[in-house]
This record gives sequence, structure tokens and C-alpha cells, in this order.
Amino acid sequence: MPNIDSVFLQAEEDCRAQFEQFEKTEEQLTYNMLEAFKHFNIAQRHFTPTNGYGYDDVGRDTLEEIFAYIFKAEEAIVRPHITSGTHALALCLIGLTKAGDHILSISGKPYDTLMTVIEGDVPGNLKSQGVDFSFMPLKENKIDIDSLQQNIKPNTSLIMLQRSRGYDWRSSFSIAELKTAIEAVKKIKPDAVVFVDNCYGEFTELNEPISQGADIIAGSLIKNPGGGLAPTGGYIAGNKTCIEKIAAYLTAPGLGRETGSYEASYRPFYQGLFMAPHTVCQALKTACLASRVGELLNINVSPRYNEKRSDIIQALRFEDEDKLIAFCEGIQYFSPIDSFVTPVPWAMPGYKDQVIMAAGTFVLGASIELSCDAPIRPPYIAYLQGGLTYAHGKTALKESFRRMQEKGLI
Repeated sequence: MPNIDSVFLQAEEDCRAQFEQFEKTEEQLTYNMLEAFKHFNIAQRHFTPTNGYGYDDVGRDTLEEIFAYIFKAEEAIVRPHITSGTHALALCLIGLTKAGDHILSISGKPYDTLMTVIEGDVPGNLKSQGVDFSFMPLKENKIDIDSLQQNIKPNTSLIMLQRSRGYDWRSSFSIAELKTAIEAVKKIKPDAVVFVDNCYGEFTELNEPISQGADIIAGSLIKNPGGGLAPTGGYIAGNKTCIEKIAAYLTAPGLGRETGSYEASYRPFYQGLFMAPHTVCQALKTACLASRVGELLNINVSPRYNEKRSDIIQALRFEDEDKLIAFCEGIQYFSPIDSFVTPVPWAMPGYKDQVIMAAGTFVLGASIELSCDAPIRPPYIAYLQGGLTYAHGKTALKESFRRMQEKGLI
């Protein structure tokens, strides 16, 4: 029976080169962030709350400008009123399509909650509005560039790419892979909007999808770009034409981005964005460690510790329901919030299978904080993400695996 402390010592030594690379990326992105804050002369006045209609809200408007600057987009929407990553993605899909249009996902089937937005018997979704949808299966877990021509239709108006793995056993798509796919799409259908679901991927690499040719990206502020400080919200960034169309559905046609007040301070959004490169680095180190420890304990993992990463998610394949549940329980028990709670599988809205979620987080559902969730279905894969500090991530992983060993599960 392996000694858990020894396993972690070996894993940390093996991950040293990867940790150094994560820290180099953090250093460069922090410099870029500082330059952006200096460029816009961010000051205390930008944190001032507003109420009512929110006309001429300097904190809100400048926050959107700095997001656009960071992501190299023409414009951005950054709002606490966007309730989740799924909400941000839905705004893009609804705002950029109309009846008779076709949406094509070229990165496989989108994850469960987004499929509810697209199709099924749900009032107000895209199918009910006459929008067609199809997806291209991956080829050996890669985007099937050779099949693009036969899948893109004359009425294909929007091409979707999901950067992260979602609930799939595959690697996230690197910025280089996204660039190759986007260039191929533009050659075949230059008028199609290329939309990247950027959730979990922000600040894991030096570049972002807009600089590689994407027209629009979206994500959640309680994931990477909120730095663990944003209390809610989502963002959308891209070209001006796309942003104007989406803004009409954010508020109302004719109002667009001109309204929307926030009577709490904008400070956590600014501070969280500034902290994001560091926080993402902590999450990447935690994921890398989990991967190497899993390998040393004969658990199948994706990605491997020394593979390139473009999101913060680490998948661990347990092949056994009891092992999966025990791992998630351990993460919950060694969380700062609700450590006394035992997570159990439940019918979570938007998912077809029961889901177990370990999420002892300060911000409810914030997956930039250490959390772990899994659909209860074979091969029983846990999806670990986040970690505000590497020290917490390491401690929670060590105690979770130790607990599993004491129960005879590893």
C-alpha cells in the first residue's frame, strides 16, 4: 500500500517543470494586466455603486473597456446581471441567430446545460424559435478539419467551439488548435460567426481566441476571469457588430448596454480580474498535482501531468461509483466552507444524469475555487477544477486520497 505523503512528495518533484511554466505565464499575464489598468487610469471612482437605470455608469463602462482590451476585442459586455456561464453563452446564441439559421458545433456535442438552451422541450430555446443545430463528432478527440466542408450548410450562420473538455474524456483545445480550426472555417464560410465558449480557459495561455480569429467569446466571472473575488456575473467579448446584436437581448432592443446599474461596489470585479492570472496559476498547479498523484495511484487521468493545458479542469476516471463519490466527499470535507456537509448525487437542473458536486466555496458555485463534480454514469469520471491557493488544493487532495485509502478504495 503506497504511503500517501511519499506519493505527494514524488508528484511535486515530477511536476516541477510544469509549475515553472505556469508561473512564467502568470508573470507575463500579470504584466499585461497591469499595463491595461494603467492604460485606463483605473481609480477609486470606478468602484462607485450606481442605482436606477445606470446611465453613464463609469465603473461599468470602463470595466467593459478593460475586458475588451485584455481579450483584444473591439467591445465587451461585463455584467453582474449575467447569472452564469450558460446565461452568457445563451445570450450569444440567441442574439446572433434567427429563424432559419443553422448552428454547427465543430468541437463535438456541447455540455448538458447548453444543450437545453439549444434543443429539447424547453420554452424559449433555439429549437422553439426555428434555429437548426448539428454537431460534428471529434476524430480521435480532435476537431475534424477534413469534415468541415460537408457539415457547413448554406444557412450555417454560427460556428461553435467549446474550448474546455466539459464532461468529455478529452483534452481541452489549445489556442493553436483553435486558430487552425477558425482559419479553416473562415476559408469555407467567411460570413459565419465563429463563437468560442471560453469557460475555464481564460489566462491558462498567453493568448485568447479573439486574437486567433474568433468573432465572439463568452464566459463566467465566477470562473477564471473573476479571480475568486467576483461575486457573480459573466462576460462577452468580440467584434462590435456581434456585441450590438447580443446587447439587444441583454436588456432590450434600443437600450442595449446603456442601462444596468449595480448598487454594490464594482471593486471585486476589477480586483478579481487583476488577480486572475495568479489565481488561474494556482488552479493549474492544483490540477497538475492531482493528475500526477492519480497516475502514481494507478488512476486513469486526463490530461496527464506533463501534457499541455488550456483549461483548469482535471479529469480522474475511477471506473467505480463508490470511488467517485468518496473522492468528491473528500474534497468537500476539506473545503473552507460547508466542510461538515456530505455531497450526494441529485437531479441537477439542466443535466440528464444525477450529478454529485463538491463545492465548499465562498461564492456559491464558483468553479475557480476548488470544486469537483461528476455525472453519475460509467466510467465514473470526476472533474476537478479550481483552487484559490495551491496549498489548499494540495491539502484537500492529500486528505481526500488518504481517506479513500483508509476505506480500502485505493
